[in-house]
Amino acid sequence: MKHQTIRGKILYTSRKPGREGQERGREHFTMTRHTDGKVTIRAQCEIDEPDPTVLRDAIYSLDEHGRPMDLHLRLTVGDRFMGSGWFRFTEDFIECESYGPSIGRLSQKMPTNGFFDGFGTHPIIGDAYICKVMDVAKGPHKRKLRIFLPSVDHRGATPPQIVESSITLEYVGEEETTTPAGTFACRRFRFLGEDGGMVSKDGEHPTYDMWVTADDHSLFVKGGVGGYMQTWYELVELER
Repeated sequence: MKHQTIRGKILYTSRKPGREGQERGREHFTMTRHTDGKVTIRAQCEIDEPDPTVLRDAIYSLDEHGRPMDLHLRLTVGDRFMGSGWFRFTEDFIECESYGPSIGRLSQKMPTNGFFDGFGTHPIIGDAYICKVMDVAKGPHKRKLRIFLPSVDHRGATPPQIVESSITLEYVGEEETTTPAGTFACRRFRFLGEDGGMVSKDGEHPTYDMWVTADDHSLFVKGGVGGYMQTWYELVELER
C-alpha cells in the first residue's frame, strides 16, 4: 500500500475536585495520508463521565488543500442510538443526510457563501487538525474562525445536523512537551470562549488549551478545558 497510516490513543481524564486524574473516557484514532495529499481521520470516542455516556464513531476526509470532503458520524448516548449522519462539502455548500429517533429523517443543504475555516467534528484528534488553518509564520496571534459543526453541544451528543458557529483560535508559540507516548516538538494553541459561538445548554464553551505536533500531521499531544468542564486529554499511545 502506498498510503501512510498513523494510529494512536488519547486518554480523557478529569481535573474536577475529588476526581483529579481519574479516567473519564478515551479515543482511538487512525490517520491515513495518501500520496495525492488527501487525508482521512477515523476516530472512536468513548465518554464515560458525566452521564449520559457518549460513544462516537467518525470518518472524516479532507482534500490535498486541507478542505473538508465528507464526514460520517454515528452517535450512541446513554447506550441508546442517538443518530447517524453523512455530510458532503463543496465550494458553495454543505449538505447533510441524517437520521435520529428524536429528529426523524433530515435532509439539509446550507450555502457557505464562500470561504470557511473548517468543520468541527468533535473528536479530539479533529480539534488539533483544524489548527492547521493558522499561519504560524506570523508568530503568536489570534483570529476568529468561521466553522460549521454537526452539533453545538459541548460533547457533540445530539443528532448530526449542520450548524454554523464561530470561535477564536490563538496561536501561543512553540513548546516541547512529553506524554506517555513520547517527547514531541509542539505548537501550542488556545480556543477562546469569548465569542459566544460555541454555546449549548451548559453555556459558553470554556477556554481550551492544546499542544499539537509541529509537523504536517498536526497530531493532538495534550490539552485541557477549564471552567465547568475541568477535563484533560493526553496522547498515551502512538504508532507511525
